[in-house]
Amino acid sequence: MNIAVLGSTGSIGTQALDVIASLGYAATGLSAGKNIELLSEQIAAFQPQIVSVENEEKADELKKLLTARRIFPLPEIVYGDTGVIKVAVQSSADRVLAAISGFAGMPPVLAAVRAGIDVALANKETLVSAGELVMAEAKAKNVAILPVDSEHAAIFQCLQGKTLSPEDKIFLTCSGGPFFGKRRQQLVDVSVEDALSHPTWNMGRKISIDSATLMNKALEVIEAVRLFAAKASQVDVVIHKESVIHSMVSFADRSVLAQLGLPDMRLAIFQALTYPETKRNDLLPVFDPFDPRASSLTFAPVDAETFPAIELAKEALSLGGLMPLVLNAANEAAVALFLEEKITFFQIYDIISRSLATYRVWSATTSANPDDMMDLHRGVMEDIRRST
Repeated sequence: MNIAVLGSTGSIGTQALDVIASLGYAATGLSAGKNIELLSEQIAAFQPQIVSVENEEKADELKKLLTARRIFPLPEIVYGDTGVIKVAVQSSADRVLAAISGFAGMPPVLAAVRAGIDVALANKETLVSAGELVMAEAKAKNVAILPVDSEHAAIFQCLQGKTLSPEDKIFLTCSGGPFFGKRRQQLVDVSVEDALSHPTWNMGRKISIDSATLMNKALEVIEAVRLFAAKASQVDVVIHKESVIHSMVSFADRSVLAQLGLPDMRLAIFQALTYPETKRNDLLPVFDPFDPRASSLTFAPVDAETFPAIELAKEALSLGGLMPLVLNAANEAAVALFLEEKITFFQIYDIISRSLATYRVWSATTSANPDDMMDLHRGVMEDIRRST
């Protein structure tokens, strides 16, 4: 199978390449941003047909580096937003693994779907901001959207052979992030370094902050609504610190199905790249129920007063229209400002809440083309940066 990996030098991308190598698949297209050194190593290992980088300067740098290291044949090297789309649709890929962070990942995902290519989706912002459009296009093209988030991959597995009825409920599990158990007053002066210290997963900076605020889980609520045609009231979040149960589905007959496994993102990646087959996964050990991590499974409710992200996400869903897009854009802008140490931890929530009020007019918009969506997304982010 040929796979195009969008975001190949990030955490999900590098793990995806481990999975691709273990399966004997081909990585025919790669896209990255600025990490030319790592990308050159990936090109040497996988010999893709086409690669994309952030800009023309990085493209020239990559070409010189590959030539100096005698890595031949050279792939086609493209760059920018159009370059990523070319990797998605012109790499002879049977499946595109989309792991670019942020709403910038939406255009290549939509392009792949419109080209009739199945997508293994690790970019939750695409479904948060443009989920109705993407899922409608996928249905029209008979394209599979295969979730790579461990929680949605678990739900996907639990629903095999079943459909989600109005009486069923999805339980998204959540590790609680680095601040589980802390009260609001204890987090007033939290540092960027503290927020980046996730107890379970090794992730990029943006998603690590999202995990600390629980906005990552809030976005996953919206993603679950889009992926599984659920109502917001059917999706609950439960703190499960062990991260062994990846998610659960409670059915009308009172049965509950859960997917279990020790925390390793390569499981969800492996499943998304091999579906609908079940293949032997030699990257992970056989599950041991006596492993200390699995010997005790605990659950706790979300402290919504300290971590209001999930309530903000459900407010955006309730408002409708393009309000989930507004929420996502506001969060991206606020997280960037926090990482630059220009705002405090709790100002992230304040900025998102104000944005939902400021842009409420967009709740009346039920459809928009991708260019309009990107313009709105950029506009919200620019407005926040100017006013902060």
